[in-house]
Amino acid sequence: MFTGIIEEIGTVKQIIRSDKAIVLEISAKKVLEDVKLGDSIAVNGVCLTVTTFSAKRFTVDVMPETVHATSLSELAAGSKVNLERAMIANGRFGGHFVSGHVDGTGVIQEKRSVSNAVYYTISVGDDLARFLMLKGSVTVDGTSLTIFGVAENNFTISLIPHTMQETILGEKGKGDKVNIEVDMLAKYMDHLLNRQEPKANSSISASFLEEHGYK
Repeated sequence: MFTGIIEEIGTVKQIIRSDKAIVLEISAKKVLEDVKLGDSIAVNGVCLTVTTFSAKRFTVDVMPETVHATSLSELAAGSKVNLERAMIANGRFGGHFVSGHVDGTGVIQEKRSVSNAVYYTISVGDDLARFLMLKGSVTVDGTSLTIFGVAENNFTISLIPHTMQETILGEKGKGDKVNIEVDMLAKYMDHLLNRQEPKANSSISASFLEEHGYK
């Protein structure tokens, strides 16, 4: 579980590709302060498991489904990435509930400055658009943000100078692909409200009861 509050920006040092999977080697500092093998670190919002580490770098495996469903396949040596360690039980909870299970990708359609803020309009598919609501939460490349505009399959977010500087979103522009995780609570609610109850599978019918003396 994560909060969407980015701890630092890391740099991809090496990518090893094999068939449909990849291995990322990432340089970092803060997220390695207390790292252990098997720890979870969100890379651009994708929860990945630390497989090796040193004082300055760590590696993670990215499985084929994750490569297909996220923007991690577009990374190259030198790419900057947002990093966040899994939250601890006694830590401050400054963002919102983020699972690190990216729901899909979006594309930045517009980037414009308004006073001290920068507005991003991002398009997503129908499968994600249904979960977006005004003042709702969304995770973009692992960053917890509030939606302040929704129109059809587009939503708009506003970044303050701090977020622009402390995450990779400041370097993103029109046409760039970003990882999207919609609000976890909205997904659970949707599942509960639209869940199809299984039909009863019984051989007992009115005719069966009549044949056996029940009228």
